[in-house]
Amino acid sequence: MVLAERLASVALIGLSLAPLVIKVDPNLNVVATACLTVFIGCHRSVKPAPPSETMSKEHAMRFPFIGSAVLLSLFLLFKFLPKDLINTVLTLYFFVLGVLALSATILPTLERFLPIAWNESMVTWHLPYWKNVEIEFTKSQLIAGIPGTLFCIWYVLKKHWLANNTLGLAFSIQGIEMLSLGSFKIGAILLAGLFIYDIFWVFFTPVMVSVAKSFDAPIKLIFPTGDVARPFSMLGLGDIVIPGIFVALALRFDMSRGSKKAYFNSAFAGYTTGLLVTILVMNWFQAAQPALLYIVPCVIGFLAVHCGINGEIKQLLEFDESGDTAGDESADASSEIAEVELKTENKKSD
Repeated sequence: MVLAERLASVALIGLSLAPLVIKVDPNLNVVATACLTVFIGCHRSVKPAPPSETMSKEHAMRFPFIGSAVLLSLFLLFKFLPKDLINTVLTLYFFVLGVLALSATILPTLERFLPIAWNESMVTWHLPYWKNVEIEFTKSQLIAGIPGTLFCIWYVLKKHWLANNTLGLAFSIQGIEMLSLGSFKIGAILLAGLFIYDIFWVFFTPVMVSVAKSFDAPIKLIFPTGDVARPFSMLGLGDIVIPGIFVALALRFDMSRGSKKAYFNSAFAGYTTGLLVTILVMNWFQAAQPALLYIVPCVIGFLAVHCGINGEIKQLLEFDESGDTAGDESADASSEIAEVELKTENKKSD
């Protein structure tokens, strides 16, 4: 798994840099970049410790409404306030988030070349004037923060599409790696809600498209097209992260059972198919499309059909990593398998 993740990371870096030197078909770029990002995030989510954030049923049900409120608020802000002012505030906000996300993304690679003590020993720093506030970090995390900070400074100064995409990919990978749906039931609730959310805000209002075009921050990936009339194609990070955490759950389900990524392959194939259908429909109608309209049925459908054929729908629905007894057993099994695979891959690398 570690080797596959590393190869995918190299491919993603190469694909991201390719438009600087050669013309890359934007449709191919969208699909390949999104799929590689999901693949990397999913494999990084399999680790000895379960994902740090687990979504509850209530959170899943509220998420589309909270997302709608945020989206509408941004639309109104851009309509009644100067766009430059709003984007300046957002730039400062995403500068901090970008440093954290980019540093966390490159940290595992840096740790391989740094002393073990730097990776494990924690340093405690007390904030000036707030003596009760403590921040803990390792020396490796501090080292990773240096290139992260320099890169984000370049992003703020130039707002180059490559800088935007790099931060967007870091956000996506970290989101898929760190977030957990808890169970497939909660995942289905979340995806169903956002399925309706995406359709409503794209097809029935101008809000989604307007905010996406006005929002000058790395909440979307932009791909050069070479067309003067339409210089960039866009893909929202939500179309990567939201389905991605569901696909990641399928991979951890496989790992908890010791299987060879069977259901992960089905969910990942569903994501790829849904994204391809989105691109085809978008080009056919020459209009923005709600990607989750096509991705959600494909991801859930491919996984459900596979489970139905194997007669394992009950096992799938009973899988839980939200912290209860069943979830703890699943997490323990997944942790043991992840540790064995990591040791095996490290021996191969050595």
